[in-house]
Amino acid sequence: MAPARRTTYREALREAHREALASDERVFLMGEDVGRYGGAYAVSKGFYEEFGPDRIRDTPLSELAFVGAGIGAALGGMRPIVEVMTVNFSLLALDQIVNTAATLRHMSGGQFSVPIVIRMATGAGRQLAAQHSHSLEVWYAHVPGIRVLAPATIDDARGMLAPALADPDPVVIFEHAQLYNLEGELADPPPAVDIEHAAVRRDGRDATIVTYGGSLPRAMAAAGELAGQGIEAEVIDLRVLRPLDWETIVASVGRTHRLAVVDEGWRTCSLAAEIIAGVGERAFFELDAPPARVCSEEVPIPYAKHMEEAALPLPPKIVAAVRQACGKH
Repeated sequence: MAPARRTTYREALREAHREALASDERVFLMGEDVGRYGGAYAVSKGFYEEFGPDRIRDTPLSELAFVGAGIGAALGGMRPIVEVMTVNFSLLALDQIVNTAATLRHMSGGQFSVPIVIRMATGAGRQLAAQHSHSLEVWYAHVPGIRVLAPATIDDARGMLAPALADPDPVVIFEHAQLYNLEGELADPPPAVDIEHAAVRRDGRDATIVTYGGSLPRAMAAAGELAGQGIEAEVIDLRVLRPLDWETIVASVGRTHRLAVVDEGWRTCSLAAEIIAGVGERAFFELDAPPARVCSEEVPIPYAKHMEEAALPLPPKIVAAVRQACGKH
């Protein structure tokens, strides 16, 4: 068994980037404040001095422009990593991501690929108000032609970048902002990570909780509380939001016969809704109770701490949803 060392989600991301930059001269990082400042979340701190301005490129405050420049670099044979400060700001680059990066392989009859990795912070919980706090992952998971990842653990933060860079098509990586300070053990050398499958983070027999990203720690906390009440919940970390790993999801529902989906996005047209619909199509007769959605309230994320917490799918809401699914109101 490989020895483990204590680290953080942020440091795991930093190590993955340093390894990618050192091992492949085609890889470069670009985005707002990624250079001398070290990145909005300090992921690239020290890289400007280590790799120089050609490899660590500060960009103007125009997501539309610099994501487009990254797409052009990918078409030209480079392996760009483009950092967008928050998912809210990525809306300014939707045209480049959805109309260009995701479509060129298909529109060119397979002649062109766009091997670009686009990283962005997502999620609420830090009192940054509505324009910096939304969870819009489902907007990207909706789009054919891109792969969408949501690393929720230190292992995945360390291991997902390399296979994402090796993918010939665009990959969008969502890093929940509340995870950057997450501490935990990382094997040395780090484990290999795939970008195809969901992961069972906790075994259980009474209900399945499906979640991803920043909601994984909340789901795990809820599962621990439920265990103290005699309900053993299995927790599935999606990890990959497009394409979804239906085999793992359906197999878990087949074991537990109850389902709750925890999704920090809004309930209407949510990723949670897609998962419940997919389970209904694939495993309807395995369900012993109506599936539950635990999502953010249908409001722009508030600034005030008590209101922000009230809007989010925190553990008490998850516990209540699973208890109801198990018939224990």
